[in-house]
Amino acid sequence: MRKIKITFYSILFLILCQLSYGDTIEIKVKINDEIITNFDIENEIKYLFFLNPKLVELEKSKVEDLAKDSLITEIIKTIELKKIFDFNNNNKLVSRIEKQLIKRKNISNVEDFKKILKERGLNYSMVREKLLIETLWNKLIYDRYKDNLVINKEELRKNIINEFNNNKKKFAYNLSEIVFSKSAGETFDEKLLKIDKSIEKVGFENTANIYSISNSKKNGGLIGWINEIQISKQINEKIRKLEVNQITEPIKIQNGYILIKVNNKKKIQQKINIDNELDKLINKEMNGQLSNFSTIFYKKLKKNIEINEY
Repeated sequence: MRKIKITFYSILFLILCQLSYGDTIEIKVKINDEIITNFDIENEIKYLFFLNPKLVELEKSKVEDLAKDSLITEIIKTIELKKIFDFNNNNKLVSRIEKQLIKRKNISNVEDFKKILKERGLNYSMVREKLLIETLWNKLIYDRYKDNLVINKEELRKNIINEFNNNKKKFAYNLSEIVFSKSAGETFDEKLLKIDKSIEKVGFENTANIYSISNSKKNGGLIGWINEIQISKQINEKIRKLEVNQITEPIKIQNGYILIKVNNKKKIQQKINIDNELDKLINKEMNGQLSNFSTIFYKKLKKNIEINEY
């Protein structure tokens, strides 16, 4: 009975929207009792363009597919999150994440943020809800898997001290990433060839949106500035050899492979605070492991969700 009721109100909503907007509203995807329309996809495209402006270089059909997949992911996560969290009682939490986004996008304050969103046809409340979904999802993954995290603090501290004590010049890097794994029915070489061709055709950032399984994919794979002391020895050895805008060969990691692009680099002062660097390194290692758990848990949820595309 509940499904019939939801379907009726969904259809009624679509009729009202069609009368309001004039354009034909079409159902593109149905996920359990939730629907995604062409109107939702257009809004998601605007949001993805805001996060990664280089997406404008992609074919329209490819961007539409990215937006549709993004909305499917968001709905599946929301279905699970609403079993656990009260969405109306997390304003402080989402405000903290909002500030991080504003800083990353070099926006002065919240009011300017609202203006920019309005200019791009985006609803501020909708963007806040998206940030809340990602924040609560990260909290869910942490609460669920925190006891499975394996972090050797003493080993990390030794690595920092060893790196600091060697006589090499120290660098900070501005990095982007593509984390990928091969799909069923394809070889590693086939997957890598697809990614290499995509990078050549549409650039690293857009390829991250298409192929990366990391949380950074919506931002074009951007990691940002990071001190080389916070980078694993395996990866540091690879990126030290690169010039700006060069990309590493695939590096094996826990949940697949990673390609790293050096966007920029700069020499840094030799003086460091060991404890501060240790905290950063622990946080980075923890986030990497949680990202892996997130991917595994999401795939499990998706298997039990009914998804119909039209």
